[in-house]
Amino acid sequence: MDKADDSNGLTRRDYLSGGSVLLGTSIVAGCSSDGGESPSTATSRDSGTDTSTPSDNGPYTASLSPVGEVEFDSVPENVFTMYNQYADMLVALNHGDAVNSMFVPDMAGPSMNHYYERLSGVSFEWEDLPNPYDNFSKEFFYSLGSDVHFLDPAWAITQENWDMSDIEEIIDNIGPFFGNFYSGTHSDPQGPYSGDYQYYTLWELFSRVATVFQERRRYEQLRAVYDELINTIQTNLPPEEERPTAIRVTLGDDQFWTYHLNRPGFWLADTRPLGANDAFGDKTWDGLWGSVGYETMLEADPDVILHLWGMTPRYDMDDIRGRLESHSVGKELAAVQTDRVYAHGMRYHGPIMNLFQIEMTAKQLYPDIFGEWPTYENGDHYPEIPSAEQLFSRDRVANIITDG
Repeated sequence: MDKADDSNGLTRRDYLSGGSVLLGTSIVAGCSSDGGESPSTATSRDSGTDTSTPSDNGPYTASLSPVGEVEFDSVPENVFTMYNQYADMLVALNHGDAVNSMFVPDMAGPSMNHYYERLSGVSFEWEDLPNPYDNFSKEFFYSLGSDVHFLDPAWAITQENWDMSDIEEIIDNIGPFFGNFYSGTHSDPQGPYSGDYQYYTLWELFSRVATVFQERRRYEQLRAVYDELINTIQTNLPPEEERPTAIRVTLGDDQFWTYHLNRPGFWLADTRPLGANDAFGDKTWDGLWGSVGYETMLEADPDVILHLWGMTPRYDMDDIRGRLESHSVGKELAAVQTDRVYAHGMRYHGPIMNLFQIEMTAKQLYPDIFGEWPTYENGDHYPEIPSAEQLFSRDRVANIITDG
């Protein structure tokens, strides 16, 4: 599925399931449909710079690489999303009810609501949303009749049975694309999009999405919360030589899927600001992840192990810790012996989740500075942290989302 992340011949399904297939079959083209709603009036054209023209009246534009400038007659009400950062962005802008699809909803939906539980009045109804990856076909797109597709066409054409003619058909008959995938990894797109592709941070991407929904005020208010959080963290970080070594992993069968902490790309937007010493920082992998065995992990022996997806329904942290403790090599790991194997969040996260996951990571890496990370039980919501120990105000964020 994710060609940019394809490493060592393994797929996202492998590491989401800890080595076994969990997320269903491969992309299947050709599922029949009765068609879709009437085509959107939005159009797209090439533009390398941000020439967005927000307006309270009449048509307006938003721009994003690689799709260029896109014109909208009105705020979209029926929105295709693939990766979950876009759904989180729509919730942040108080347009979560516009989402008509999302990647692995049975994992992402509950995980998003684990965070939203701490924001009064904020929630996300995911139960009836289809997973586009289960049926990545033009017929599926027609059946949704979306006003806009938060999907990168540069990624879409890497999928089986998709090419530029399919992208053009969807734009002409349904609605525009508005997505940027490769900023997540800073990998190079292929084919016709490989020339002037631009990379964005998570919050820069969120800014472009906010323009689509005419929600500059909400974006700017949430961005202020983020900037204050980052300032709090970076002004209190210890010198680099005093920071712990850490690694973000997913435990598989007799191996660890391993992820960098500090490389470019918005998939690392929750770990990079914390500046921990990456136990595998000198390793180069295709995309952002690789795999190592227990012996290699013991040689690195990080102070802290952050288990990616640990707060999702896909993983049982009691089982993860039990497997490590019962393994002849795993039990020798310093993080296992000091009880510093932590449930971590989702890689595909948007601005709301980013705030929580940065706070979580700060407490897991630097408890003496930012406060202890509370005990987390499987299936729990994000822990309820006393207001004096919170790194950002839940009430402030909730009020921005619900009241503007």
